[in-house]
Amino acid sequence: MIGFFEQAQALLVDLSGPDGLSQLFMSLFPFFLLFELPLNVLVLLGVLRWFARRHSRTPQHSLYQPRVSCIITCYSEGLDVQKTLLSLCEQTYPGHIEMIPVVDGATANQTTLRAVRDFRLNTDLYPRRQLRPIAKWQRGGRVSSLNAGLAHATGEIVMALDGDTSFDNNMVSAMVRHFADPEVPAVAGSLRVRNAWASLSTAVQALEYLLSIHMSKIGLGEWNLVNNVSGAFGAFRRSFLERIGGWDTHTAEDLDLTLRIKSYFGRRPLRIPFEPEAIGHTDAPATLRQFLLQRLRWDGDLFFLYIRKHSHSITPRLLGWPNFLMTLVSGFFFQLVLPFIILSYSLAALFLLPGSTLLLLFVLVYTLYLTITLLFYLAMLVMVSERPRQDLRLALLVPIFPLFMLMMRCWSAVAMLNEALRRGHEETSMAPWWVLKKATKF
Repeated sequence: MIGFFEQAQALLVDLSGPDGLSQLFMSLFPFFLLFELPLNVLVLLGVLRWFARRHSRTPQHSLYQPRVSCIITCYSEGLDVQKTLLSLCEQTYPGHIEMIPVVDGATANQTTLRAVRDFRLNTDLYPRRQLRPIAKWQRGGRVSSLNAGLAHATGEIVMALDGDTSFDNNMVSAMVRHFADPEVPAVAGSLRVRNAWASLSTAVQALEYLLSIHMSKIGLGEWNLVNNVSGAFGAFRRSFLERIGGWDTHTAEDLDLTLRIKSYFGRRPLRIPFEPEAIGHTDAPATLRQFLLQRLRWDGDLFFLYIRKHSHSITPRLLGWPNFLMTLVSGFFFQLVLPFIILSYSLAALFLLPGSTLLLLFVLVYTLYLTITLLFYLAMLVMVSERPRQDLRLALLVPIFPLFMLMMRCWSAVAMLNEALRRGHEETSMAPWWVLKKATKF
């Protein structure tokens, strides 16, 4: 004990010297590796396992071909909803596909309503496709549209899709085959940015979708640790959805539903697979302002769900130990705590360190994250990408991606504060204020 106090006293003496702050910040640098390395290694090992399994298995044709209901939430998509409907008509899936576009606030949303009504389904060309549009004259929000579609759905499998998202023609077949396993209540699909080169903002988001979402979910999916079934593109077993009451009011209904499904993992050996061959294409925010506002809502929603709404259900008894530990690490620490650590570290370094030390520290941190980004990008290009030539163009953005991620970590801290202090989820555009006002307060 005496030796410990002597070491602590010596450290304080060193830090009180002229170069004490520089030594402090440099000594904290290795902790960045401690924070990032374990999860990145887990993801890369999962990707390697998926790659080896994919190239060693014998191709099999699935005889499981249930009726599929696609609930397409529409609000202000306009003619884009016709692209979505056409991409569903052209699916290679041999079973029946029921398309249910739900137009929210149809009274004020005449352009999208007209686009749905003007879409002509050629039953001779697409004999196993059925169009059943729903017009909700008063706006009720995204959750209201999903539950309205669920009430009218007749398929054994239900897909929740955005009205401005189109799909590769093997999407339904790739998703549905997982439900042959009765222990699969949901399947997550992959998203690509359709307007990748509309601006620098969309181009960087395209790279983010590939590395932070596509790659990560492949790796985590191998260990049954998929953290979210995207609201823009996910599939569910209808009987399970109805058993847990469908979607719940509030924002971030996709993560909310995923956490509610995972609360059964401790009781049954359930799985949520990620299907990288099922690709959806969506438009990302084209301007920096639109992008920051989107992430202000997304990241603030994480605080609302993990801290306010689902804190009681984050237990190993409900989630099972693997998903409980992953939720603590990727949900609580990486999403809620790490942004504040990075923001505090960056601001303190900026205001307290001399210029030369600050530059050295920046180079070290940047080199670390550039190395991680480059490793993930090369792994994605070699093992994962189904469009390598298209993705090769994104190599130009790899040098700026670490700066983008630093900015997003700092912005996440702002979003958390906005939710903690102002209850930002109540200002979401996903539902009108009178719907949120009637929702349960957390």
